[in-house]
Amino acid sequence: MRSIVVPVAIAVLGLTMLAPAQTKISGTVQCGKPDEEHALDVGDRPNHSLMISKGKCTWTKPMKIAGTQTKEDDGTNFDEVNGDKTAGHGYVVGTMDNGDKMHVSIHSSGTMKDGKMQGSHGTFSFTGGTGKLKGNKGRGTFKGTTAEDGNTSYDVVGVYQTPK
Repeated sequence: MRSIVVPVAIAVLGLTMLAPAQTKISGTVQCGKPDEEHALDVGDRPNHSLMISKGKCTWTKPMKIAGTQTKEDDGTNFDEVNGDKTAGHGYVVGTMDNGDKMHVSIHSSGTMKDGKMQGSHGTFSFTGGTGKLKGNKGRGTFKGTTAEDGNTSYDVVGVYQTPK
């Protein structure tokens, strides 16, 4: 039994050394109320609607990706509201401090109270970018808390790798 375990352990260790290195990232982004927001009542039951929104965010604790820092984001989201729950997806075009862009896809879930967002969480993945971020790959999670004034602060954690 011991003779099988050692070669298998060596093979697994060798494969992990060949895998591309991923770099951990984390940061905090502050988003104001959407600049544009439209809701359509579905009409099949109370508090069931479809919403689309677009807004801007500023990184208060920037993430560092490929030697440059996140600066601001433009996000476009589509959400389904069912009572006090939301589920949605969207896209973010982030601008880095050197002008490069990151393209991100998000999937989220949230809770509402009295028609106001309370908080949300979800996942993200990089879908592309420009400059140093062209071909960037990675993923992560986010968790947001919405203040009484409608601004939301998101804590973001994840990993990325840039192409060789």
